[in-house]
Order: sequence, then structure tokens, then C-alpha cells
Amino acid sequence: MLVSSLYFVVTAHLSAFQLLVLGAAMAVTMVLSDVPSGVLSDAFSRKWPLVIGHGFIAAGMVMTGVVTTYPLILVTQVLWGLGWAFSTGADVAWVTDELDRPDRIARVLTARARWDLLGGVTGLVAFGALGRAAGLAAAIVVSGAAMALLGVFVAIRFTEDNFVPARGRRWSTSLLIFRRGITLARRDHDILLVLAATLVLNGAGVITWLFPKQLIDVGFPDDPLLWYTALGVLSSGVGVGALRIVEARIDGVGVARRTYALTCFIGVLGLVVLAHAPNALVGGLGVMLAVGIAFNVTRAVSVIWVNRRTTSDVRATVHSFLSQAEKIGAIVGGFGLALLAQATSIAFTLVTSGVLIAWVGAVVGRSRADSPDRAGSGAMMSWDEPRERPPICPTCGVTMVPAALGAQEQRDADWICVECEETEPDDS
Repeated sequence: MLVSSLYFVVTAHLSAFQLLVLGAAMAVTMVLSDVPSGVLSDAFSRKWPLVIGHGFIAAGMVMTGVVTTYPLILVTQVLWGLGWAFSTGADVAWVTDELDRPDRIARVLTARARWDLLGGVTGLVAFGALGRAAGLAAAIVVSGAAMALLGVFVAIRFTEDNFVPARGRRWSTSLLIFRRGITLARRDHDILLVLAATLVLNGAGVITWLFPKQLIDVGFPDDPLLWYTALGVLSSGVGVGALRIVEARIDGVGVARRTYALTCFIGVLGLVVLAHAPNALVGGLGVMLAVGIAFNVTRAVSVIWVNRRTTSDVRATVHSFLSQAEKIGAIVGGFGLALLAQATSIAFTLVTSGVLIAWVGAVVGRSRADSPDRAGSGAMMSWDEPRERPPICPTCGVTMVPAALGAQEQRDADWICVECEETEPDDS
């Protein structure tokens, strides 16, 4: 992302307005395509949406490196947005199903977030060096080619032994999965809490756009690009350490809620430090607290928390709701904080963002979600309950899907056929 951002400014000579439109185009693309791609992952495949996502991202990267006209650059960001939308949720749903170990998945997802940070640092250094040696355009094209190869690897090596695709009319199946996902998210207090917290937290998190300017204003050294890159590497290192600590404890009852709340308050401390920093060194410490710990850890915990409360048949769909909350929060927060910064000051805007994050931390910390008396409730099956294979409809011969929660209450049924609405009764 750093190389492409420099390419847009140095090579394509985009204005500030054009840069903001690029970000908005990607965000809007993801908001519109997150849920359809999530439903696709739940209905037909977890693996192939990942492959398609890598293909879109690779195409966007390669195209970015060979075009400089603004309309075509705008198309590249739409491709990037589509790629991330297809990948979001499908990866978590795939590894959860294929691992088939609910007692281990939380630690695996925490490790995933940690390795994601390590990969980001490696890519930042490697492609930054390549961009310096061969040019920004060449670095972007090579990164796109690497993403395409990764997509090929996923297609060849990833298996789907535990996923059973729904059979029948595609639209009927997809709509039923979407409705079930909506019902689950609406009725589960924990999922609703995480979605609301994510919406506000990501709105407040747009404040990171102002970090470079605040650091320069308080005396960032010469060559700010080099120093800000170094600060990004250090922040990722701090995030890796924090996630390693969380990984060892995340399986405990109430740990997700307490960790989420605590890291919110750490982020508040970081924003206050940055807002009142006397110099760039102190300001950099604030950035490491906010970005390195707060935003990285809360993102990982929110994914784990939602994943625990979600059943396999709608897992990718519900994760797409989480992704939508992130993007909508960022869009609304971006406009709101931009207006506030223009009317007041960067320091005041930093503190305001901190107040919002503190409110999120207080609400999550004081809630009864993820508490001992709710540990066995919710949508996810118990840790030791075996996976149940969907039955085949005796009338149509197609794979049945789990009945919507409302249908269970009315018909006392566990499974429903999307073709003829034949149900299989609850044997318990």
C-alpha cells in the first residue's frame, strides 16, 4: 500500500481530492460487494471466492503499475475492493471448517493476525527496496504477479473436505442464507455488540490519516517517508508482541471482552500522547500504542468473537457484516473527523477520536457479553459437539440447509429444502 500510495502521488500526480475519491471508491465497492460475496462463500464454496479475490487484487495491482490516467486508476481501486470483498470472511470460514477444532480456532485466528502483520512488514521492506531500485511501477507489477501466484497456490493446494455446498436454485439458497445470517446477527447480543463497536471504532480509527501530519508538525526528522516507514515497522512489531500475548489467553471465558476493552483504553492513551506530544519521539510512542496495539488487537478479537457466535452455514455471511461495519464506519468517520479537523485543530480531533474509542471500551467492558453465564449460549455449537452433515431432501434429492431461526420455532425443524420447503424435524 505504501508503494502504491507513493506511485499515485509521484508518478500519477494525483491531487488530494483525487486521492480521497480513490479511497472512497474502494470503500464503496467493498460495502456493495461484501455481503453478496459472503453469501456466495456460504452457499457454494469457501475456496473459490478466495481464488477469485486473489485474481481481482492481482489484476488491480498489475493494472495500477501500467496506467497513469485517472479514470483507469479509479478502475484499479474498484478491482482491489472486489478482491478484498471476496477474500473477507471466506478465509476465516474456510480455516474454521477445515480445522474443525473449535477449541483451537481462536488461537489460530490470533496467530493469523500476527503473521499478517509480519507479512506486511516483510512486504513493506521488500517492495520498498524494489521500488527504490527498479521504480515504483515495477514494484507494483511484481507484487501483482506475486498475488496471482498466491491465488494459483490456493487453487491447487487448498482443500474443502468439510464444506458441503448447498444444492438447488441458486437465488433461493442465497436468499435463505442471507436471511438466516441477518436473523442470527439481529438476535445474538454478542454479535450486535461487536458490530456496533466496530462501526464506531473504525469511524474513530480514520484518525490515523492525520498521524503523519501531526508528527511532522511536532518536528518529524528530515526524510519523513523513511522515518514514518520505520515507525510503521516498529508499530507492527509491537502489534505482533501484543497478539502473541493475546494468543496464549484468548480461549478463556470473558478474555475477548476484557481484551477488547483494555486495548481500546490503550488506544485512547496513545491518541492523547500524540495530541499533546512535545516532539516527534513522544508522538511516535503514541502512534505505536494506537496503531500497534489498539487497532490491531481489537480487529483480531472482533473476528474471533464473531466467529465463536456463528454457525458454519452463515459464517462467511456474518463476517461480511463485520467487514461492512468497518467500511461504513470508516466512510462516516472520515467525513465527520475531516470536518472537525478543518473547523478546530488536529490535536482536538485526536482527543475527540479518543473519546469515541473510550466510549466503545466502556460499553464493551461493562456489557455482559462473553461472560460465564453466556458462555454456552449463542449460535455456535458446543466445543465437543460433532459436526452434523446436512441431510438430503427425500422429495427433491438436493442438499438441505439449516432452517432459519424463525422456521425452527414455527415448524420445529432443523433443516429445510430450498426447492420444496420440505423440513426435517428436530429429533431432540
